[in-house]
Amino acid sequence: MTPDQAGFFVDQGYLRLEGFHPRKRMMAARQQLLDRVARLSGGKGMPRSLQGLPVFQQIGKLSGLVDAPGLHQALMTPALIDHVTQLAGHAPAVIQDTRLLLSPPHQGAWTLDGLNWHVDIACQDRLPGIQAFFLIDDVAPRGGATLALTGSHRAGIRQAGPAASLRAALKTAAGLQRHLREQGIAILEMSGRAGDVYLMDMRLLHTPSINTTRNLRMMATSRCFLDSP
Repeated sequence: MTPDQAGFFVDQGYLRLEGFHPRKRMMAARQQLLDRVARLSGGKGMPRSLQGLPVFQQIGKLSGLVDAPGLHQALMTPALIDHVTQLAGHAPAVIQDTRLLLSPPHQGAWTLDGLNWHVDIACQDRLPGIQAFFLIDDVAPRGGATLALTGSHRAGIRQAGPAASLRAALKTAAGLQRHLREQGIAILEMSGRAGDVYLMDMRLLHTPSINTTRNLRMMATSRCFLDSP
């Protein structure tokens, strides 16, 4: 961990570790997941239980149907925990089990309307924890990757006005990009190559996004709390 990386994380609220996990390890996990999804559907695409569900409910449903023994140990390695510790200033008190983030293919047209922007823990004055996002397979732009608002942790800390204005702007895509630029905030799409890891300040606003591609989106996540939640 370099001082520049640590400084970037403090300022922007995230850090991308490109190729952190060996691609061979990720390809083994990828095949394991594909085999399990195929068994659920009888080898005929996605499970029938996803039909008719709203787009973002499909993610929770599919992710809950698939088990992945050994995935947490393969992804949340001592080396990654060391990175989290360096960014946080001390070791995490609690590390949650890794859970899957799977999105079916062809979910529809890309849009920023109707997204579920949220934070997982309400804490503005200090770093409450770091969330890791793992790319198990390559994830293309507009391929269902998690989105985050870089620097949004600082908007909440400075004063209530900008934070309230930001949340209001997120309810519609009209003028959103301009509003974000005025606050020094950008939309981060956690796309990339299998083996990449994103570490995110848990105060950042983030959301699922729509998978417009023909590929199953395969990511996973784990939360590292600095204090017991």
